[in-house]
Amino acid sequence: MPSFEITPDEQTGLAKALYDALDPLASAIRSRQTGLPADRMWEADPIEVTLSVLAAWKVVDAEVKRLTAQAAATAGSYGASYEQMGAVWGITRQGARKKWPEAVSRPAPAAAGRSALALFGGTAELVQAPSGEWSWAGVGADGASAGTGDGARCATAEEAAAHAGAFLKEHALDTAGPS
Repeated sequence: MPSFEITPDEQTGLAKALYDALDPLASAIRSRQTGLPADRMWEADPIEVTLSVLAAWKVVDAEVKRLTAQAAATAGSYGASYEQMGAVWGITRQGARKKWPEAVSRPAPAAAGRSALALFGGTAELVQAPSGEWSWAGVGADGASAGTGDGARCATAEEAAAHAGAFLKEHALDTAGPS
């Protein structure tokens, strides 16, 4: 897994961007607390000013946690595992699962699903295994038969249908007549 460390220049730029984003928020918090206009924030008691800055960082921290959970959920929706997310975050798989419990959906055990496909004068049956993988078996209009081979499985019903459809098209009877 690649390292996600940042360079000193990137860290300086990030700190500047965060401070630039934080300043208006800290000013608004301080203004609400004191009734002073935001442009006079720095004229207040230094302890109160720094506590306003600390309060703003707390708001930023909560937002970063929310956005981090959203990014983890997005990664999980694309198929990233807790192991991968943990590696990126520098924690264990179990730590990632605890940190983002809803990020990776655990599919319910799939009941075997079946679907029929009729194209180009032939038929195919799509079958879902308890593991969730799909296979297909078909008979073309010309009588040829085929399907997923031993151990060959498709990840989705759509993938199995695409393979079966391609087979059925290849084994369609030529009804176009002479050209």
